[in-house]
Amino acid sequence: MEHNVQPLPKLANFVANYPAGSLPLATKKTIATLLLDLIGATGAGLNSPLAAAARASALSAYGDGSISVWLTDRTSSVVGAAMANSAAASALDIDDGHRGAAGHAGAGVIPAALAVAEAVSAPTAEVLTAIALGYEVALRVASCRPAASVDTYASGRWVNYGAAAVAARLLKLSAEQTAHALGIAGGEGPIVFTAPSPKFEGSTIKEGIPPAVVAGITAAYRAREGATGPFDLFDDETRFDPKVLLENLGSSWEAQKCYLKPYACCRYMHAAVDAILSMRQPGKEIKTLRIDTFPQAMRLANERAPTNLEGAQYSFYFNCALAALHGGEALQPVDLARLTDKSVLELADRIELVASAEFATSFPVGTPARVLMDQGKGIEEMLVLHPLGDVANPMSTDQIVEKFKNITEDLGAEWQEKIIFSALNFEEGGMAPLVAALSPIEAGAIWQDAAGGHMTGPKQSAIAV
Repeated sequence: MEHNVQPLPKLANFVANYPAGSLPLATKKTIATLLLDLIGATGAGLNSPLAAAARASALSAYGDGSISVWLTDRTSSVVGAAMANSAAASALDIDDGHRGAAGHAGAGVIPAALAVAEAVSAPTAEVLTAIALGYEVALRVASCRPAASVDTYASGRWVNYGAAAVAARLLKLSAEQTAHALGIAGGEGPIVFTAPSPKFEGSTIKEGIPPAVVAGITAAYRAREGATGPFDLFDDETRFDPKVLLENLGSSWEAQKCYLKPYACCRYMHAAVDAILSMRQPGKEIKTLRIDTFPQAMRLANERAPTNLEGAQYSFYFNCALAALHGGEALQPVDLARLTDKSVLELADRIELVASAEFATSFPVGTPARVLMDQGKGIEEMLVLHPLGDVANPMSTDQIVEKFKNITEDLGAEWQEKIIFSALNFEEGGMAPLVAALSPIEAGAIWQDAAGGHMTGPKQSAIAV
């Protein structure tokens, strides 16, 4: 690495000057898949209380505009639409993630990129490049933090850098302006929370992704108007490893190292869910169920009887009981009515969760689990090192499409197919077909939104607003 060159300006130079149209084919295909998966997460979370509140507040606080609020007939400003879309995308914890970062980039990067791209009518090659760069910046910043320096793994601590990067790129900022945008975003991004404070998972604060999106996009627009930010944010090598942050920029892409989530719950518990789904025998009584996990997982709220969807997403007990009794479909996504399912709550109360020395050094690179379950014929056990969706155990395109259809089934088959086609063929079709596919005007089936106007999404149910 060059001496006497601050990391932040060097990162900004990469963002500003990487040639459009130069992404490898595999990276572009990955981005198309990430687009589809993230839109699916948005459709699943659209009508949750968290997303409905964010949407209503976006329209009230950030005003009307011309930028699409996905899967509704509403529009808002660039920041308002991106914030509302990121909230829906991250609402049910079924959005993409990254092991090195121990968090979720897509729910911030993609809404920011598409909002700004729609505002400036960006060409397709630039949108693809901006998304790749946004993932790259966000995930490198998160991954370069030495474990001893990390006081929170909340994604909102670093997604702001990715949102600033995509906005700066699409606004065609110079390298210096981009450095200021990253500096502003990093200096003013959300704190979210500090450890030890695990109970945040039960509130709509969650990981702080929507405010990080606001901070990042706003930072780029401010930098364009001459605002300045600190360039020394990454200079402390005890907090940011410059090698991880900067080495081999452009030779590989962090977006291709993301995992996808088949279940609407914290990734920490997916290995356990996979094991349970493989071992379960429907109709058999579960006499005992023990889960050996990595120590970090014990810091989750892990409520045995969560009272809202946010609390449910961060509970080993609840999700593992739900999977054991009702199968994987019950986690695609979780129905609010399941929170009062007596059989689920009874099993959740009996599950034993143990921090195992076997997995003491696994996190954040791995999130393994060992499950020991007795269904009447003695204890059986299964070890899962790489849950479904990991880079080492990837979901196929067919599985990703199936997941999308399962979690957005109330959109209807015709609308689903339009979204699938426009996302997976984004390089050929570009923004116009995708934006049209995200509009209910194209798909029909509209009903009243709590924020005024109309919306689509999960039909009136326990989680409707």
